[in-house]
Amino acid sequence: MPSPLRGLRAFGIPVCLFLLTLAGLLAGCTGGGGDLTFPTEYQAVYLDNGQVFFGKIGDKGSGFLSLRDVFFVQRQVDADKKTARNMLMHLGGEWHGPDFMRINTRHIVRIEPVAPDSQVAKLIREAKAGAAAAPAATTPPPGPAPAGTPNKLEKKPPVARK
Repeated sequence: MPSPLRGLRAFGIPVCLFLLTLAGLLAGCTGGGGDLTFPTEYQAVYLDNGQVFFGKIGDKGSGFLSLRDVFFVQRQVDADKKTARNMLMHLGGEWHGPDFMRINTRHIVRIEPVAPDSQVAKLIREAKAGAAAAPAATTPPPGPAPAGTPNKLEKKPPVARK
């Protein structure tokens, strides 16, 4: 009569090897320690929500990636003409004026170099040349919303109750 341990060994050894291999592969996916050195000035950072940011990678520690001199694509829709176009925007024009961002590495899908002769690199150079040529000006906050459109930042007087 064959020993029940013999069948367990024949089944258990491949399962253990599979689990060890899987653990090793998963350990490499935790975002720890990989070489993030790129031969190009800018990198494209793709996030799991579909957003893409172009910038210069900085800090790589503590589960967050620092990105400086950040650009992103913003879609602008002209409802009258029923057209849309993509614009390369520079991070920093927002009201809070950020000059860098930190991205949770769990949400990064991939990071790629931006080739110096690519369309994105050309647009970044044009944006930087335009910013250097233009006098430093601050953009005032937008004015009141058009009639019939509530402005979320506008405080309305309290309604008197009877």
